[in-house]
Amino acid sequence: MPTLTPFDLNSSEQHSLLAALWNSGLPADLALSPEFVHSVTRPTTGGVSAGRIAEVNGQPVAAILASAHPGAPSSMPCDVGWIDAIAVDPAHQRQGTGRELLAWAEEWLAAQGVASIFTGCATRHVSPGVPESAIPFFAACGYEQCDWTNWDVARNLADYTPPPTLREVPAAAYPAQPGQEALLLDFLRREFPGRWTFETEEALVNGGRISDFMLLWTANGVEGACKLTFEDSAWPIARYYPYSLPRPWGQLGFIGVAESVRGQGMGLFLLDAGLRRLQNTGVNGCVIDWTDLLDFYGKAGFTPYHRWAVLWKRVG
Repeated sequence: MPTLTPFDLNSSEQHSLLAALWNSGLPADLALSPEFVHSVTRPTTGGVSAGRIAEVNGQPVAAILASAHPGAPSSMPCDVGWIDAIAVDPAHQRQGTGRELLAWAEEWLAAQGVASIFTGCATRHVSPGVPESAIPFFAACGYEQCDWTNWDVARNLADYTPPPTLREVPAAAYPAQPGQEALLLDFLRREFPGRWTFETEEALVNGGRISDFMLLWTANGVEGACKLTFEDSAWPIARYYPYSLPRPWGQLGFIGVAESVRGQGMGLFLLDAGLRRLQNTGVNGCVIDWTDLLDFYGKAGFTPYHRWAVLWKRVG
């Protein structure tokens, strides 16, 4: 049986170890970098994380990271936990090592007050699910597949043109400017008070640029927002696995408009503004991550890029 030792969340050497183990079993377009691992192991307000390394004859052969959010704000669940990443060297797979790591993570998460565990999808996530190749492992460990699939969609923006269904609307969209942080957060707290608000608060506290957000303005003020990622953004572009796309890389993240203006073409207008902003700054390969709105993004020429399965298990 392997020996389990604590994963040091602050160790660059162990960040590199997890990346190497992950990369040994997955295709190159899903590669982890040590810098990416470092970014997801940093403290999160109200969150806790822990991990274990499995060693055989003194050699590390597998690792796991798990997280929970017992200090979550009232608009977010505090009884949900996540398996952020699990990686087993291919030579040591199907020998019970992964099961032992997963059992440790489930026990640790239960001790944090977690009632349900999900694969991926963490507050500071490695991925919005797991590759389909991992489904049999989690199913054998008692996890059920959710009835939805998380997709990343992508396209090359080099030849991007506005969608033919784009309508003229009484609105304008601009990059947010220093001093407009409160406007952005007030909009999100009013219209999307859960995860999007929390992650934006975290991003701005941790050095994120306010100009990486787009604001949609109407006569009533800010009625929409979306988040962009560039190669020099504070949050790493690597978290969107853009490797098989042409550089420079970019990402368009959450996008939403106020309930009062939905159904008027405002969402597509804001999407187009965000994509043209990326295009005008030289971005080619663009990812829109963690979505099931394939038809909406298809209007702008985006096609499926990565497919992520989400599985869950009740504990306690």
